[in-house]
Amino acid sequence: MGHLDLPSRHLERAVEEISSLPGIGSKTALRLALHLLGKPQEVVDRLAGALVEMRRGIRHCRACGNLSDHELCPVCSSGRRDASQLCVVESFREILAIENTGQYQGLYHVLGGLISPMDGVGPSDLSVDRLLERASGPDVREVILALSTTLEGDTTNFYLHKKLSPLGLEVSTLARGLAVGDELEYADPVTLGRSIAGRVKLAP
Repeated sequence: MGHLDLPSRHLERAVEEISSLPGIGSKTALRLALHLLGKPQEVVDRLAGALVEMRRGIRHCRACGNLSDHELCPVCSSGRRDASQLCVVESFREILAIENTGQYQGLYHVLGGLISPMDGVGPSDLSVDRLLERASGPDVREVILALSTTLEGDTTNFYLHKKLSPLGLEVSTLARGLAVGDELEYADPVTLGRSIAGRVKLAP
């Protein structure tokens, strides 16, 4: 617990667990724990139950890899999406960001990461084969590479473009409204929306 001297082992354990979450230090964790301690038992039970239910109940969409309560996520199961467009993203976080712009009506494909030799992540660690399988389908006409403008994102873009080119599809990438080095999930909706709408077609 560092420099925090707590009177209860139960409180100390709660603070330890809360402070293991990203962006939460021990003082913030203590504040949250004390806040919960002051709430009625049923409120804390509801929170704990929701977290357990989330962890046990959420699965990955069998089509695109997005988070879902069912075999197919709401995007893939919707009959109103444009099946001719496939937007490739690093994780489900980018789907949330792109959906928030309201500028895209196609389908998605979650890679599950980015190529990063420094971190030991290669193409075989990502959902590349499944992407090529989906992109080869009769409906897909355009693949949009919506990856972060980082070194890893650019490396992955280059690799996927090389793999997709023989399929004869239109392959595009986000317009550079995003600053170099930007993580896609943190981009503001207006900038991200413009980057999708103004996407750039990559040469074969």
